[in-house]
Amino acid sequence: MAGAPMLALTRLELAYGGIQAVKGIDLVVDEGELVCLVGANGAGKTTTLRGICGLLPVKKGTVVYRGENVTGDPAFELVRRGLVMVPEGRGVFGGLTIEENLAMGAYIRSDRAGVAADVERVFTLFPRLKERRRQTAGTLSGGEQQMLAMGRAIMSRPKMLLLDEPSMGLAPLMVQKVFETIIAVAREGVTILLVEQNAKLALEVSRRGYVMESGTITLAGAAQTLLHDPKVRAAYLGEAA
Repeated sequence: MAGAPMLALTRLELAYGGIQAVKGIDLVVDEGELVCLVGANGAGKTTTLRGICGLLPVKKGTVVYRGENVTGDPAFELVRRGLVMVPEGRGVFGGLTIEENLAMGAYIRSDRAGVAADVERVFTLFPRLKERRRQTAGTLSGGEQQMLAMGRAIMSRPKMLLLDEPSMGLAPLMVQKVFETIIAVAREGVTILLVEQNAKLALEVSRRGYVMESGTITLAGAAQTLLHDPKVRAAYLGEAA
């Protein structure tokens, strides 16, 4: 694609709990792409997302977003600029209703008509949330909370979404629904970096992929190529090499 990438990590190093969890990785996501970062639990995937969006200090290297060096910029500032993370574990406000959670996602906006239109857009993506709009988030199932977390992120009108383990702990039918929504959001033009332990699902929906092991990128390429790579199949898809 022409022009600067939406996101570019260069020799990024991050520490978490005193351990160097990310060891000098390079990663690029072009505008409009859906790119996945897959790997085993503890590989450094979540730490990478937290470093990108300002929730963890960068030890070395750079994070460039939309052509600007944003290394170390605070998370709230990056949200204002359209870089939004949906965290692992959902992080919804359990005591607030679905509608109130969605309103929290739009706190940086003052265009009331646009906000109202986006609430309806979220309810179109997630009809189940519309049915329960006045229900408190803490009473929702895990899958419904994942939908709400994604809906809340959409309310900020992101240019880029960082999704951390959206399928974790969900029943198969709910996983399917969440991934259908990820595809729908990507088709609307939102750039997505997807971190996911379910490597098969992640690679099936992505354009490109990166494989992370012990804090380093060990493989990168077209998602379909990685999906058929013997090493990936053996390590992450439970198949013999």
